[in-house]
Amino acid sequence: MIPKYTIKPFPPIRRATIDLLEASSQKHIIHGLIEVDVTYTREKLRKIRRELNKEISLSSYVIYCVAKAVESDPSIQAYRDRHNQLYLFNEVDISTPIERFNNDGVTIVPIIIRAANQKTPFDIHNEIETARNQPATEVGVQSTMRFYLLLPGFVKRLFFRFMDRHPIQMKKMGGTVMVSCLNMFGAGVGWGVPVASHTLNLTLGGIVVKPQLVKEKLENHEFLCLTVSVDHDLVDGAPMTRLITRFKKILEKADDL
Repeated sequence: MIPKYTIKPFPPIRRATIDLLEASSQKHIIHGLIEVDVTYTREKLRKIRRELNKEISLSSYVIYCVAKAVESDPSIQAYRDRHNQLYLFNEVDISTPIERFNNDGVTIVPIIIRAANQKTPFDIHNEIETARNQPATEVGVQSTMRFYLLLPGFVKRLFFRFMDRHPIQMKKMGGTVMVSCLNMFGAGVGWGVPVASHTLNLTLGGIVVKPQLVKEKLENHEFLCLTVSVDHDLVDGAPMTRLITRFKKILEKADDL
């Protein structure tokens, strides 16, 4: 007889995620939904794979572009401490979730690309792939998860409130920028609107093919749907717009590949 249902343990990492989202829901987040032409970029990535036998995923290159765009204006990733002072970091530490497959199915584990603005796209791609193949207990926040889960619920919520006003610890534990939900919708139009946890958050959506007028001729181009979210308590619309402009220019031209 086939059982009507299956019982599985609730993943510990999800319990931490719930606590983080609960704390993040108090932030005043504004979102910008944009499209970025990645036609030329994806062509260059395929050429690198074909001619150099090297791999750089689009998501890895997006992380690289975000880091370079933020490097020009560190205030876009600032944190505020309990004395109302802003901490502007020169290093861009990007937190990003990765999928890992094990006997229990798929596990989402956040990792942090430290000083991503000082690394090449190859470095970032290789770091992510290395993390995918590590034991889950050694990846990202999983290494400290066991102690965290022993804490009572109200203590865990206080922990995230504490972190939100201690920039050095926040950078150490969570990075300074979040890039998440990579290609979450696959092919076709689709944007994700996150419960943002960082001052700056980017959520990658789907890729859609649309006609584009180039030199008076219509050509099919690939556009990446992307959501830029910032904490409006710390970042105004004008710096956000300038960041988007810098980011799009770097990603669309792909001069660093």
